[in-house]
Amino acid sequence: MFKIFKAFVKKEVYHILRDRRTLLILFGMPIAQILIFGYAVTNEFKDAKIDVLDYAKDQSSLQLVQHIQSSGNFLLNRILHSEKEIEAGFKAGTSKLVLVIPESFGADLYGNRPVSLQLIADGSDPNNANTLVQYALAMILDFQKERLKLAENPFQVRVETRMLYNPQLISAYNFVPGTIALILLIISAMLTSLTIAREKEQGTMEILLVSPLPPLLIILGKVAPYAILSFINAVLVLVLGYFVFGVPIIGSLTLLLIICMLYVITALSLGTLISTISKTQQDAMMRSLMGLMIPSMILSGFIFPLASMPVVLQYLGHIIPATYFIAILKGIMLRGVGFNFILFEVSVLLGMTLFFLFMTYKKFKIRLE
Repeated sequence: MFKIFKAFVKKEVYHILRDRRTLLILFGMPIAQILIFGYAVTNEFKDAKIDVLDYAKDQSSLQLVQHIQSSGNFLLNRILHSEKEIEAGFKAGTSKLVLVIPESFGADLYGNRPVSLQLIADGSDPNNANTLVQYALAMILDFQKERLKLAENPFQVRVETRMLYNPQLISAYNFVPGTIALILLIISAMLTSLTIAREKEQGTMEILLVSPLPPLLIILGKVAPYAILSFINAVLVLVLGYFVFGVPIIGSLTLLLIICMLYVITALSLGTLISTISKTQQDAMMRSLMGLMIPSMILSGFIFPLASMPVVLQYLGHIIPATYFIAILKGIMLRGVGFNFILFEVSVLLGMTLFFLFMTYKKFKIRLE
């Protein structure tokens, strides 16, 4: 029986290696996605256009504006002359932030009196507006500290910010783990969803059914080559993330690879379930892309935090395998946590895997009958 199973797996490997389209999807897409997400998708910004309404028009206000621009995050767009011009910039889309400097700015600043600056942001994009305001606040506080040297003044309010695990706020630290989860889920599930559907569409399923292999071994034989290749994919993406984008792996590399293998098996089992309920390869591909790709990108915490979503969407997000794998990746890679900190997430992935395999077996038997 083992020799038959081994020959069956070898036949599947040869079939995959001969199919250039499969190899392109398997290795070309992950490399392209990791590079695109790493370079193109970012929460950071540069040269954000800022308008300034300067009532003071003195040396101090000029130095403040120059200091804000020196960060490289802001680019002076216009010098406004009245409040009526503020909304015009927002409506035209030429400005995202306005800094209003009061007439008494210089005198109050060097006279140790309260200084009131106003930041007005375009709230149509809340996340972007909040980011712009936080960056501007940081530059204003830095200007104040640099000019006045107020370390000895006990009445001066200080603001100190410390970012754990990612002090430089490098976006790749967030997007690389999410991209790994997305790539492995889509690639593994999509390719395996096509395999049984292809056999049914080409009419070769009957040949498999009359073979001496039981249904479970047929499923495992179909999945085994993809499990190996997908795991190689996981290692490839981790290497790219580490050497190209500098994403650290603080925790145990062995634990990380074991979890990656578990997640690959979870994705493969989900793919086989999709393949058993799909009649054609096109049907299987559409189910994989529409049923996995979009929810995994939006509802897994990859791009948008789950906590900021409505409760219904949070519940949907918690039935997506990528949600738990992303949490595990960030825990091991960025925070260096051990197995005891990710036990819940690992248990959920293991439970999902067993459920998908059981449902696949049941559906496959039903098809056989």
